[in-house]
Amino acid sequence: MNIEDIWLEYREALKRFLHAKISNEADVEDLLQDILIKTFNNLNAVKTQKSVKSWLFQIANNTIIDYYRKKGRAQVIKIEGLLPFEGSQERKVDLSNCISPFINALPDKHASLLTAIDINNQSQKQYAEQLGISYSTLKSRVQKSRGLLKQVFDECCHFKIDKLGNVYDWDAKTKNNNCK
Repeated sequence: MNIEDIWLEYREALKRFLHAKISNEADVEDLLQDILIKTFNNLNAVKTQKSVKSWLFQIANNTIIDYYRKKGRAQVIKIEGLLPFEGSQERKVDLSNCISPFINALPDKHASLLTAIDINNQSQKQYAEQLGISYSTLKSRVQKSRGLLKQVFDECCHFKIDKLGNVYDWDAKTKNNNCK
């Protein structure tokens, strides 16, 4: 195993992984360099060729965590993680406006939950306290609501998803009249 072969094989996948979490291209390139350095310095820790991929993505995940810690963020803004580009607050609002009709197509209890958590970035713990329910119950409800939202999206669009589960393209389903 040498660093050139590993980097050639996994660089693009790592870059897509970083883009799923970080919208700024320059930051993604900086983090790729950090991952390369960490890989070079610790390559002897990898026991087998089969474990290289998971090891690299663990380094990438830890690097993302360190990135947000350094920026002093207590919480990663969910909408920013959806954007594959550096966007202004205005563009984030535009994205929220695009997603809102899909959220509003859900039953009220699911729509209000997703609006508070994913659009308004309210902390799940705070929202659970506000509703008077346990945090774990709220987390379950959020997952269920997101699943329902995915169903609404799936009724309207065909999504193309990469190996990491990231959407990289979509086509509208023209036969469905329920899409806005």
